[in-house]
Amino acid sequence: MEVKKDEDWMQKKWRPAMGWMYMLICLLDMAIFPVLWSLLQVFTKQPVTQWSPLTLQGAGLFHLAMCAVLGIAAWGRTQEKVAGTASNITPISQPSLSASSYKFQSFEDPVPAAGPFGAPSFSPPFAAAGPAPSLEAAITAPGGRRPVTPNFGS
Repeated sequence: MEVKKDEDWMQKKWRPAMGWMYMLICLLDMAIFPVLWSLLQVFTKQPVTQWSPLTLQGAGLFHLAMCAVLGIAAWGRTQEKVAGTASNITPISQPSLSASSYKFQSFEDPVPAAGPFGAPSFSPPFAAAGPAPSLEAAITAPGGRRPVTPNFGS
């Protein structure tokens, strides 16, 4: 039996470290540094100018590069897990649906309806309504006459 050598912590944790580093840089550059920049200008009694984010200079190439690094790292980690070559494998479970594991609800099944105090009471839907009326009955006016439809423009 082959004993696997323990990997260096940096080899195992570089992907999360890259994500945390990117999040910290964005937080500093987009939220904390602008506030500190404004406070510095107020306390030194200089005219207030707007903070220009350092990571957006150069057409935001830093964000594009980090997107590529983190995206490829996540894709590579997924490939390692699927292939079973990852050092700390967490099993990937895929849900399976079959006809026996899923119950289709029909109109005869009880459904929750509003009961006293908002509590659900279970009763079959449309129990007292009876069958739906036919199309002829729906367009026939009371008294058995058909309603007159106006004839506009012809």
